[in-house]
Amino acid sequence: MLKAASIGGSILVIIALVIALLKLLIGFVGFLAFAIKILIVLVFIAVFAAVGFMLFRAWQSRRKTD
Repeated sequence: MLKAASIGGSILVIIALVIALLKLLIGFVGFLAFAIKILIVLVFIAVFAAVGFMLFRAWQSRRKTD
């Protein structure tokens, strides 16, 4: 009988598939974590730019009134 067709071979194939799935899942979670980090940095930059823009507009309007 063929070894690949036996119970032991089937169990080895299932274990190999589970390991491959876990590796893929770990890679996907790593990608999601990286994407969230980039998103947080971009939001921080946007907030910083918005505050700077508001300060610039307030400075300009104060210069016009004086």
